[in-house]
Amino acid sequence: MFKIFKIVAILEGISYLVLFSNMLFIKPNNFELYHSLLYPIGMSHGILFISYVGLAILLKNAQKWDWKTFGIILIASLIPFGTFYIEKKYLETA
Repeated sequence: MFKIFKIVAILEGISYLVLFSNMLFIKPNNFELYHSLLYPIGMSHGILFISYVGLAILLKNAQKWDWKTFGIILIASLIPFGTFYIEKKYLETA
């Protein structure tokens, strides 16, 4: 399950950046393309975000994360590039 969490962390970070780039770069230039991409990108990001948080909750005891580490791992999902940092710093060891 830990390997799946690492994969989900990377995919969640990528989907977050794709969602932002859709909002920042495509919306001002092509509003129709923005709307056609918004639902699939948003839905995939939402599923990956919920998976990331759910797997983090399941792995908290298995990995013996203290509350501070667990909080950092959860907060990183809200910050762009945060899951990449978590993958390198906290998930590289196992």
